[in-house]
Amino acid sequence: MQLDLLPTRAGSAAENMATDFLLLQRYPVAENARFRHYGWHRPAYTFGYSQTIGFVRTQLPADDSVELCRRPTGGGVVDHRNDWTYALVIPREHDLYEARATESYRLVHACIAETLHTLGEPALLKEPNGDEPSNPAGGGPGVCFTRAENYDVVHPHTGAKIAGAAQKRSKQGMLFQGSIARSVVSLVLDWGRFDELLTSALAKALGLPPVQTPWPEISEDELAALTEQYSSPEWTEFR
Repeated sequence: MQLDLLPTRAGSAAENMATDFLLLQRYPVAENARFRHYGWHRPAYTFGYSQTIGFVRTQLPADDSVELCRRPTGGGVVDHRNDWTYALVIPREHDLYEARATESYRLVHACIAETLHTLGEPALLKEPNGDEPSNPAGGGPGVCFTRAENYDVVHPHTGAKIAGAAQKRSKQGMLFQGSIARSVVSLVLDWGRFDELLTSALAKALGLPPVQTPWPEISEDELAALTEQYSSPEWTEFR
């Protein structure tokens, strides 16, 4: 077992969500964990699988050129116009697959906080304080970066949320989709170096060797079909 570090790609909102889901469900080397950072062809918002479209539309800008897609994971509304987006898949053979959602959430975000701190950025985990219920991965409807949940990455001085994420488990493994707000960190942050240090920290935390890996052979027809599904009104508006 290893941590496959996949090449960076950019896509439409629907294609990015479809790709993440297929990396969970159809990855050729099922026993390997896999990580990818990706970009967006156009300004985009995504929102959690269980959220209602009526609420989501009240949170969008008036600009109708913004793409919108329902994620296969939970969580709240996420603005991807100025973020650093990633996906991590944990295979069911790894111990973290059996852990509670709060533990996997804490582990990944601890790696992000550690990486930011190494690069001179103030960041820490929002620890439970006993006065509010734990809501790992933004499980309830909401807007992801307006309120920090337990084990989110936050700015220690302002309390602003830096990183949030959502999870989905299937019989193949666990998909972790995360977003880091560029607006909350330094404008001069070296994101290439951040990528290197984060994947190293994740590999260490998972106990897996990191390996730069070519893009997997996933069926283009299946990707196209799922992208079309994720682009459809039936998918976007079913709740």
